[in-house]
Order: sequence, then structure tokens, then C-alpha cells
Amino acid sequence: MPIKIPNELPATKILTDENIFVMTETRAMTQDIRPLQILLLNLMPTKIDTETQFSRLLGNTPLQVELTLIHTESHKSKNISDDHLLSFYRVFNDIKEKYFDGMIITGAPVEHLDFEEVEYWDELCKIMEWSKTHVYSTFHICWGAQAALYYHYKVNKIKLDTKLFGVFKHKAEYKKAILLRGFDDVFYIPHSRHTTVSRNEIENIPGMKILASSTEAGVVLMMTENGRQIFITGHPEYDQYTLDKEYRRDLMAGKPITCPKNYYPHDDIANPPLVSWRAHANLLYSNWLNYFVYQSTPYEIDKISDD
Repeated sequence: MPIKIPNELPATKILTDENIFVMTETRAMTQDIRPLQILLLNLMPTKIDTETQFSRLLGNTPLQVELTLIHTESHKSKNISDDHLLSFYRVFNDIKEKYFDGMIITGAPVEHLDFEEVEYWDELCKIMEWSKTHVYSTFHICWGAQAALYYHYKVNKIKLDTKLFGVFKHKAEYKKAILLRGFDDVFYIPHSRHTTVSRNEIENIPGMKILASSTEAGVVLMMTENGRQIFITGHPEYDQYTLDKEYRRDLMAGKPITCPKNYYPHDDIANPPLVSWRAHANLLYSNWLNYFVYQSTPYEIDKISDD
């Protein structure tokens, strides 16, 4: 899927160099089709890395995707320039009258706070409520998944004794799930979190289906009956060196951190990390776009609220 992104977005050159089909705004204007409208609420401090990771995944199927980036207005990011935000991002008030085929809400490094203590919590709640009538399928990632489970279903997060950090093996619990179509019996996903959610509470949500889990990482992938809401507790979008950067950052800061599991060959940080999750990450997002966005969203996008 050629992904339509702004001509000057840093991801454009990165993905072009990787031979990923990127369609700039200039080229997209010559095609008379309705692209899938995907909204990315980027809560991560490393915004350029994150927008590039998701652009990479969304650009891997055969239709046109138009990506809109938004950030929270109630929190000022310290790790990105104002020029980048002004050039490529909007805020909720800019897009609240529009409709989107799909939406991604990223993770955020705010696990140490209660949800209500997060600076932008009220704004995020407005966006999550709005998504129920203006987005056909919303994909929630890591802390974003925990926040949505708490907001929509009152499932609170649980603090882990030690950080879940590394690349972990998962198995499909519901092998007929369309979202997992084409998956192997086991697949790998990176995790980097201090909290988790209760399996019992998830199982008691009417219409919620657990699709995959891990012995070490717990419940990983869940969705509502019709795929309007999808939750993943890990980070399949991470690239080769994301965990490496997090690990070295925490080491330099003197924080208690262990070597990420199943990541460096022989657990030796001198070795380049091996990527064992990329193929399934691409397949996961291809399945989401195909089966829960493209084939399900009304052609007249403003009819989403009727569903």
C-alpha cells in the first residue's frame, strides 16, 4: 500500500531508502481514488522514530493510505522541535469534525503515573470517546491499550515487580482470528513496560476476545467482537535498535535495568540485535487494514457513526 505522507516528513526519505513505496502528496493528487484515512495519535516522546515505524508498517499493502498525525495540545513535548510539530502535526480540535477509517493510539512513557495524573488525560479521554463515532477501527498500543481498557471498561493496570523488557514468544489462542490470518503457531513481539492487565478482568468484558498471549508477557492481543477496538500490550512496530536505545539510555541514567531478553545474540550487547518480529508485525497491520478497515468501513466515510 503506498502510504501518502507529507513530502518533507523525515520518514519519506527513510522509507524510500528502504524501498518501501511512499506516495508523496504531490503524486497522490493525480490518483482519482479514495485513500484510507488513518489517524495516528503519537504520544511517544521520540515522535520522528514512532511516525516512521508506523509509516513503514502501514505502507506494506496494495491500497493508498493517507496518514494524519496529531499530538496532544495539553502537553508540550520536550524531545521534538516546534517546527516539526507545526509542519506535520495537528491537534484534536483541527480534526474533530472529520471521520477516519482507522486510528492508532501509541504507547507513552507515563506508566509510573495513575491515569488521572497524566497531564493530557482529559484530552485523551475526549479523543477516545470521539473515536467511537468518528473512527471505524481503533488500534491501541501498549500504554495506549491500557489507557483505553481503563477508560472504556474500567480495567486498571497492575504494576509488575520488574520491567518486562525484551522480545517474547507468543501463541495464538484463537487461531481462526482474521487479525492473525497467515500467522505461524508462535510469533515474537517486543515489550517494554512496567505494568500489565488482569486476564480475568479482560475475560469478563462482554464481547471482548483474547486472540494471543504469552507465558512471560501475559495477554498480548485483544479485540471487540466486530474489531472496532483492538488492543496490543507490546510493540510490534519497534525497529531493530529501539530496545537497544532504551537499554543504553537507562544504563547511562543509572536506572535499574536488565539486558532485554531474547534480543542480543548470546545476550552480548556488543552483538547487533536480531529482528525476529518484523514479518508478523507487517502481517498484523496488513490484516488490520485489509479486514477491519478497508473491507469494513463505509465508502461514504461520514456514515461511520451510523454503524
